[in-house]
Amino acid sequence: MHISHETICQALFVQGRGSLRKELTACLRSGRASRRPQGRTMTQGKIQGMVMISERPAEVEDRAVPGHWEGDLVIGKNGKSAVGTLVECKTRFLMLLHLPHGLTAARVRDALGARITELPDALRRSLTWDQGKEMTQHQDFTVDTGVQVFFCDPHNPWQRGSNENTNGLLRQYFPRGTDFDGVDPTRLNEAADSLNRRPRKTLGWRPPLEAYAETVAMTD
Repeated sequence: MHISHETICQALFVQGRGSLRKELTACLRSGRASRRPQGRTMTQGKIQGMVMISERPAEVEDRAVPGHWEGDLVIGKNGKSAVGTLVECKTRFLMLLHLPHGLTAARVRDALGARITELPDALRRSLTWDQGKEMTQHQDFTVDTGVQVFFCDPHNPWQRGSNENTNGLLRQYFPRGTDFDGVDPTRLNEAADSLNRRPRKTLGWRPPLEAYAETVAMTD
């Protein structure tokens, strides 16, 4: 028998009643009293040329090799603004993308390309994203950067587990309803730096910044 993460989460919200519901809500980072369906997919046609996550190298899943990234957009007020998030799978190091001029595929491609090409070659191997329409120019991004994009299956955010968890942490700095167009890049950098200095259990209580710095040193 197989039960998805989403089914478990839905059950917790449905079965929580009275004081239990209040206790559950208080423990959640989001503070929501109801569960929202997870995952974003295109509503107007399928993205052309997608390479699915099933074709992704096994080295990404076991996190043995650095340079594989998971990405997403954290959407702001009224769905009209966003910040891009990039999380390195091995070290959980976070980079944020400032998107002040819109969420079009061209804007996202440019922002992604500019940030990814700042990295050493050994730290830009692949990118995993959901099927959001902002990635319709993924093939051009790959030509520009040499980074292959892999796409998650619909409604399976757990396939980008490191990124999803980090997005939840980021909401502590930028709650739902934040207008990211009004957020200064300096503030984004401060939030990313704070999260990168936060010890993580999955890293043996080391912060991502330390793990990432060690990885960078090994690639020199």
